[in-house]
Amino acid sequence: MTLLTDSLIVDGVRLAYRDRGQGEPVIFIHGTPSHSYEWRQVVPHIEATGFRAVTYDLLGYGLSERPVDRDTSVAAQTNLLEHLLDALDIDQASIVAHDIGGAIGQRFAVAHPERVRRLMIVDSVSYDSWPSSTWRKIIDENLDDFTSMSQDAFNTLLTRQLKMTVADESLMTGDVLQAYLAPHQSAPGRVSFFEHQVRHYDSKYTEEISDQLGRLTMPVRILWGEEDRWQPLHYAKRLSGDIPDADLVVVPKAGHFVMEDAPERVVHEINDFLGTPAPVTAHG
Repeated sequence: MTLLTDSLIVDGVRLAYRDRGQGEPVIFIHGTPSHSYEWRQVVPHIEATGFRAVTYDLLGYGLSERPVDRDTSVAAQTNLLEHLLDALDIDQASIVAHDIGGAIGQRFAVAHPERVRRLMIVDSVSYDSWPSSTWRKIIDENLDDFTSMSQDAFNTLLTRQLKMTVADESLMTGDVLQAYLAPHQSAPGRVSFFEHQVRHYDSKYTEEISDQLGRLTMPVRILWGEEDRWQPLHYAKRLSGDIPDADLVVVPKAGHFVMEDAPERVVHEINDFLGTPAPVTAHG
């Protein structure tokens, strides 16, 4: 399933996105190694509930532009999110953010609290939680010479990592696995993966805001797969302790890509958190 259908120029770069529905806006931010495909079993249901759902591929990811000379770090992606909201004429939105997208969501909420109606953090990187040990090994062994890696070797590496994202590894096979691998089935795709994603696996982006999480006043829900092998549950508990009045919802038999293991539960939790859509004037 192709979730994204359109493109938009934002701050001089092209982002692939989807903007559907006429209600209160909700922004979905995906994680890594991923793209908006991860939301395919979630976003259409949120749209159907009566929300305006905006989903996009981060710069350098998925179907978005892969710039040669543009910063695609978490900090830069956070700035780009502000430009995206401006381009879509959205003053305030709820944010549902996963993994590295969760770092973007945290940073944006800290920097622009008036623009975040609600924040849901899904199996997010936080504090010093990332990169995980397996990604650290990949960075140490491959980041300096990845251009010489064959497609088969790359696919083997990324498949091994992707299978760690689910509690039920049978879910990360066949067409689903191929969809996650798809953006990287070429030399430019492999280069982009390391340059735009892996190179920016750096906990400084969450550590430098960790002492500001206690200032957040918008409703926050933390949704976590109990069997997350990359972001252990104790980080979710730490977040829920540091963010005032944050809810923590733990999903059993689910891993880091909780939306693959338990999509119906994710839809339920998002709808429950967002509540009844507030009336919003139609966007033009």
